[in-house]
Amino acid sequence: EVQLVESGGALVQPGGSLTLSCSTSGFTFDLWAIRWFRQAPGKEREGVSCIGESDWNMAYADSVKGRFTISKDSAKKTVYLQMNSLKPDDTAVYYCAARDSGSYDCEEYEYPYWGQGTQVTVSS
Repeated sequence: EVQLVESGGALVQPGGSLTLSCSTSGFTFDLWAIRWFRQAPGKEREGVSCIGESDWNMAYADSVKGRFTISKDSAKKTVYLQMNSLKPDDTAVYYCAARDSGSYDCEEYEYPYWGQGTQVTVSS
């Protein structure tokens, strides 16, 4: 059974940093793609960042480029999202999602497996 568990969400002041974790199980971690999404109240879900089988297969939304960094630890089967210079607009529930065929562009195709989400609130 594919399982994804997010953690690390918190209340943080503008300009602060957080690292989200997506712990996974139930699939061949190194061969799949993982994507972070977020959804704020009243807004559409947005793809934030993703990482595929290879390090070249990585992408960021324009809104987070230069501030967020995605990485993975194969031994721990965990994907991280390091978030720096946080803004109030980053406030949302953050979800990680997974799909197979990690060699394909990680921004393409549907992600059928999802975690439960973790709340990030950026406010003074």
